[in-house]
Amino acid sequence: MSKPKLLVVDDEEYICKQMQWGLNNEYEVIIACESKDAITKFSEHKPDIVTLDLNLSPADDHEQGFKVLEEIVLGDPYVKVVMITGNDGKKSAMHSLQLGAYDYYVKPIDLNELKVILKRALYIRMVEVENKQLQFKSIEEGESFGILGNCRKIKEVINVISRIAKTDIAVFIHGESGTGKELVARAIQGQSKRLNEAFIPIDSGAIPETLLESELFGHEKGAFTDAHMQKIGKVELAHKGTLFFDEIAELPINLQAKLLRFLQERKIQRLGGNEFIPIDVRVIAASNKNLEQEIRRGNFREDIYYRLNGITIKLPPLREREDDVILIADFLLEKFCKEMGLGIKQLSSQSIRAIKGYGWPGNVRELENRIKSALALSTGKYIMPGDLGIGHGRSSREEKSTLKDVRERMEREMLLNNLKKYKGNLSKVSKSLGVARSTVYDLMEKYGLDCNIEY
Repeated sequence: MSKPKLLVVDDEEYICKQMQWGLNNEYEVIIACESKDAITKFSEHKPDIVTLDLNLSPADDHEQGFKVLEEIVLGDPYVKVVMITGNDGKKSAMHSLQLGAYDYYVKPIDLNELKVILKRALYIRMVEVENKQLQFKSIEEGESFGILGNCRKIKEVINVISRIAKTDIAVFIHGESGTGKELVARAIQGQSKRLNEAFIPIDSGAIPETLLESELFGHEKGAFTDAHMQKIGKVELAHKGTLFFDEIAELPINLQAKLLRFLQERKIQRLGGNEFIPIDVRVIAASNKNLEQEIRRGNFREDIYYRLNGITIKLPPLREREDDVILIADFLLEKFCKEMGLGIKQLSSQSIRAIKGYGWPGNVRELENRIKSALALSTGKYIMPGDLGIGHGRSSREEKSTLKDVRERMEREMLLNNLKKYKGNLSKVSKSLGVARSTVYDLMEKYGLDCNIEY
């Protein structure tokens, strides 16, 4: 089994040699003594972890170190970079964490201590990469019915689908626009006994009201002026299959009575016809509106609501789905690259942070559109925040916040939650956060937290 790769970057060649000698048993060590060589060797060897000295220039302004760090995390969002700094460089080391470094280590170097940090960094990288691979494998094998996600709320949705799909119970799907209501409806159809039959979607708000009754129930030749031939309606087309009413709340109140009759009797009558046609169909409805509120406002019939609401599935908005947004973005990026005949492109680490910090008011549909646009706009291998149109300070949750503000807010919240969870036990906190104990101390100092707070 091949050794993991470690890139050591330090402007002192003797330090590089010492690190290579001390770590050679556990890692394939590549050394670089200046910034251009570091970037070249990173691209050639694709290391798993990197140790990077902040001071790579005689001016000792750390700018070279920051530039190398940005290039490295841009090239591989999963790489773990441990910054090496002196006692006077802690402030710069904290800034490196904001730029995407995994951790920092203060000189003088104790190889035994450094080995522990590197081992943990490597483990976290392996877990992240393996988790991504398993998630994609799960999606490809259809284990989640084509629904991407690993958060608790989506797992609950998948669990409900698996339990109700084989039945014919009516289902109502509630969720904001762009959350994937039709995808869930198709997932139910795909796991049901009707999977080989028709799936007929009806966008209740997109069909002109004057044509809606004919679209739903069909008409006979001569039923009205322009009825030059018989037309089979969507309800009849769905016979033996699944009928999906998208945005059911937009259905005009006068047509709701006719829909209720169909739901009760499971028969339809074409416009201009005398024959009652029996229909065997499963009905799934969806809306981004609260139907109970629409009932109170007089916009929706209560009797239809109870006919449709056998089981309710609530879809969470993308902003409440934790790290699912990155999984979905990666999946869409790979999918669209193949469809558009492009080479492999990746999200930069800056884009990953921007995506996590953005509120996604349009949910998955907005993410899909932004990924497509980014592929059309990007000129390099990496998708940048500007390509996505969600760059600095564009979070919908707080438009005046910068990306740095969002990151620091999340960082403080995670630290505070872990301090509460482990009652100020810093060993457990550092293990949970996957950072060194010294990093926890520095973060506590940065955000004005201490162990004497009553957690």
